Amino acid sequence: MPGLRKGKEMEEKEVVIRIRHLSKEYRLGVIGRGTLQRDLQSWWARKRGKPDPNQRIGRREYTSKECFYALEDVSFDVHRGERIGVIGANGAGKSTLFKLLARVTAPTEGAIGVKGRISSMLEVGTGFHGELTGRENIYLNGAILGMKRQEIDACIDQIIAFSECEEFIDTPVKRYSSGMYVKLAFAVAAHLNSELLLMDEVLAVGDMHFQKKCLDKMTQLSNDEQKTILYVSHNMETIRTLCNRCIVLEKGHLVFDGEPEEAIAKYLGDVVQMKLHYTYEADANDRRTTGKMQFTSLDIKKSNQVTAKEGIGFSVAFRVQEAIADLHLRCTIHSMDGQAVGTSVSEGIGAFEKNTSASVRIHFDTTSLAKGEYVAELAAVEPMGGGRQWRHAWLEHAFAFEITEDAFGQYSLNRNAKKWGYTVYPDLKIEKCDRM
Repeated sequence: MPGLRKGKEMEEKEVVIRIRHLSKEYRLGVIGRGTLQRDLQSWWARKRGKPDPNQRIGRREYTSKECFYALEDVSFDVHRGERIGVIGANGAGKSTLFKLLARVTAPTEGAIGVKGRISSMLEVGTGFHGELTGRENIYLNGAILGMKRQEIDACIDQIIAFSECEEFIDTPVKRYSSGMYVKLAFAVAAHLNSELLLMDEVLAVGDMHFQKKCLDKMTQLSNDEQKTILYVSHNMETIRTLCNRCIVLEKGHLVFDGEPEEAIAKYLGDVVQMKLHYTYEADANDRRTTGKMQFTSLDIKKSNQVTAKEGIGFSVAFRVQEAIADLHLRCTIHSMDGQAVGTSVSEGIGAFEKNTSASVRIHFDTTSLAKGEYVAELAAVEPMGGGRQWRHAWLEHAFAFEITEDAFGQYSLNRNAKKWGYTVYPDLKIEKCDRM
């Protein structure tokens, strides 16, 4: 398998998770037939290899179209102290893998061997009761994650301080924002006396300061306490910062296991194809936007292979579900290895009423970009004061394009973009040279 990790160094480390031929199958559509009795009859018939007494005459029991594999034949080992990133498109099987590891659901096929105690954060606020205070929920959430009361008593002050929720710790959590939920839940998980930590995109709703604080804490736990961390994220910068190994999932299959930089390059290269027309589907569970708006399609003008002087032109169509007072578009350019190169924000497009659609034509000035391939991230934002913005819609990988020639005609060198940077400036102006 391409990208499969090998070598003595990995073999010598202690294996704490061993996954072999892991598969999880789900049936599409309804699950039962109306009563527990009929479900038991059908199960017992299948168990004995007999026809299903509740199946309609002339209809096959199951077809391939009725079932799908969220994960299929996945195998890999996790070693003590590793920080493993798990990346892939929506529906690739990342959350399913974590639910299997956390024993939230059982595998259809294969086996999972775990050495040590696992704590997990699979959803925001899991284990929190809205009517209880933050302090009471620390004890509740800690118990769900496997902590004893004495353990929580010993570190509750550290948990509260780390969560940055001291002022609201005795307030019912139903009044907390999603960011405060995450801070409190992570603080409990980070101080849990476990050997393995599973994190599924829970930092996506946190502010930048707290995200960095969490990443630093996870790195410290891995280095100082040899805790093993598995981390799912769509943010390639956090994967690059935190992880020393990364796996890529694609439609339920493990397609890469290796260095984070190589994994990110493969993932972005596979996810974002160079084409002139893109269509997008709404993600109702995307916690990273308000959901007031949805991008529906995007069309590249002329070509996605341009010189830096030409720039890239495109039009984007969207639908507004709830009224927006002052809409702006923000475009961030990333290199193919996931590094952010630069951002441009549009002037105000105007106000939009509920349930309206529109299309906007845009020109992005690429004068400063070096020769190479890039991915554009597109967001619909609205100023909210204090330098902050509401994000109503977001396309992490909106489209891809290539700069075939830089704008300043500089030396025809084989540029090392990672070393020199992805932006090119005009030639240095020599004002004077005094020979000695």
